[in-house]
Amino acid sequence: MPQTPLTNAPFTLAGHAQHLGYWVIIRTLILICLGVAAVMFLWDGTVNLPFTEILTALVILTGINLLTFVRLRKPLPVAQVEFFIQLLVDLICLSAVFYYSGGANNPFVSYFLVPICISAATLSGTYTIAITSLSVLSYSLLLFFHIPLPILSPHHHQADNSINLHVMGMWLNFFISACLITYFIVKMARDLRAQETQLNRWREDQLRDEQVMAVATLAAGTAHELGTPLSTMKLLLSELRTEYRELEPLQKDLQLLQAQVNQCANTLRELVATAEQTKDGQFPSENISNYCNTLIERWKIMRPDIIATINIAPNQPEITVQFHPTIAQAIINLLNNAADASPKDIEIDIHWSTQKMQWIIKDSGAGIAEEVTAHLGKSFISTKTKGLGIGLLLTQATINRYGGTVAIHNRVPRGTITQLELPFTFMSYTEPHAI
Repeated sequence: MPQTPLTNAPFTLAGHAQHLGYWVIIRTLILICLGVAAVMFLWDGTVNLPFTEILTALVILTGINLLTFVRLRKPLPVAQVEFFIQLLVDLICLSAVFYYSGGANNPFVSYFLVPICISAATLSGTYTIAITSLSVLSYSLLLFFHIPLPILSPHHHQADNSINLHVMGMWLNFFISACLITYFIVKMARDLRAQETQLNRWREDQLRDEQVMAVATLAAGTAHELGTPLSTMKLLLSELRTEYRELEPLQKDLQLLQAQVNQCANTLRELVATAEQTKDGQFPSENISNYCNTLIERWKIMRPDIIATINIAPNQPEITVQFHPTIAQAIINLLNNAADASPKDIEIDIHWSTQKMQWIIKDSGAGIAEEVTAHLGKSFISTKTKGLGIGLLLTQATINRYGGTVAIHNRVPRGTITQLELPFTFMSYTEPHAI
């Protein structure tokens, strides 16, 4: 089956749709509180309020809240102006409620600070100034234009010397406003931290991809240029072996050199073949067990000096995979890192399920310094004296591209543990068992 590479999710910032969702929650809580207060006064009957007008304003705001909730369920972007209009509607409806319930003497009038705080945290300066100005204007007008409500007057005395309703209302409004502002700001701060983390990860990925593209461009040019020198070296080595066939020690050295040159030539041919396969998008299918064993055998041929313990878990599902050729190179890079660290003591655990494959590579080398660990796989950093820092960078980029992860951490008491996980999504399918 054709392979579709896995890519990371597109980078997106939490927008006004999420903020509007928070505002719907805040508005719902305020409507519940105002509705309960109105019903209590209506039930008590001792307070003469224009309940019809107040309930009409609350019903209108409730309807707008329900329509907003339905609108947020649709995948449509929310612009700043829409969020501004939502806050403006709240100001108008609440101003009407306060007008019919004591005006500026209503202790809940300071709730106007909540939309101001929300606007300052989410909208541009122009919209925030508009919300602030309208809130101040509404508060100022309510000082002079309102339907008086003596029971909410600051100077109203209770007959039984109980706490003044205005004072109680101020406390309740402070409590509710503090909770709502805290809820929203905490949510927004959490979103901003998540956005910053995602942005930093996106920038690191972009930098790494730019470095990988630079390496790929140089590799293509280098591969083209190495063809002629390798052919010349093969020809000269063949002539030298013919000319000095009597010198046995020299013949062994020349034979080794010729094998290394042949390996370089084969690597270049494989590079070209991989490029052709990538262009066509068709890769050969192979049993996952055979795939892993082939990789191990190929690595052992490349590194005949290593002593490794290979553990492939038994009774694992039969899976046929179609891996991109660069994945094999990425895994071999990790194996070579372990071989460079401790060629005589390597443990490799391989297991898979129907969803993913996992390699755990343990070595007994010197380990990795803590200050280097955070930068591994993100830039050209090498822990080896002769290393270029390219192998792990390319490995990390390749595995991440197909939805996998590479984690490296120090082993106790000595050495390094490398964990590779690679999902099979869009990359393999389960082979049905014969009945």
